Amino acid sequence: MASEPARPLGRRERSKQRVRDRIYTSALTLFAEQGYDRTTIDQIAEHADVARGTFFNYFQRKEDLVTAWAEARKRRLELCMEESMKSRDDDVTVHLERCMAALAEFNESEREITAVMLQAWVKAGRPLLEEPYAGRVFADIIEAGRRRGEVTSDIDPMRVGNILRDSYLGLLYRWSQNPDGPLHDELREVLRIVLTGVLPHSRDGRGTPAPSTATAQPTA
Repeated sequence: MASEPARPLGRRERSKQRVRDRIYTSALTLFAEQGYDRTTIDQIAEHADVARGTFFNYFQRKEDLVTAWAEARKRRLELCMEESMKSRDDDVTVHLERCMAALAEFNESEREITAVMLQAWVKAGRPLLEEPYAGRVFADIIEAGRRRGEVTSDIDPMRVGNILRDSYLGLLYRWSQNPDGPLHDELREVLRIVLTGVLPHSRDGRGTPAPSTATAQPTA
């Protein structure tokens, strides 16, 4: 059954959304300019031109802004991959490449704020507390590929999804220390390694490592 279209927001709801967006945008601007820890709620409220009490109508703590940032990225990734998965002509590799490209674009388009928010996200313990949504998105792509026969049937999609997610986060942490580096290229290389492995394949093409032909040399 098709879902009903969302009800348009009324004037009051639109006004509240604008205030929330202004507080959120002000916070990210200040975080990028002076750092997360050095930014106070009073400064955010002043920058957004709202009373301090108004801030707490939308965010209970400063850390909630970190959660809002992560949630916004989650929605962007999910919408991007929902659109990608509509194409039945593309295989699992294409969808995974699009997912990695989207993640790279999110970070590279927000270089100034990404490093700051990533540090705050880790400091708040969010990697352990929040749902590993990127792993689930990757897993959904792998599962769809498995149903089409593009992925070996004995693979656990969630395990592969978590491997890709963990690889992405590890690379993102390193990139955030030098955000001028080629994040897109490195994510694509991570994907290639996960999909093809690092060991040579045998000539029969069955994916078993080729036997070593090296002869042990006597020690001196």
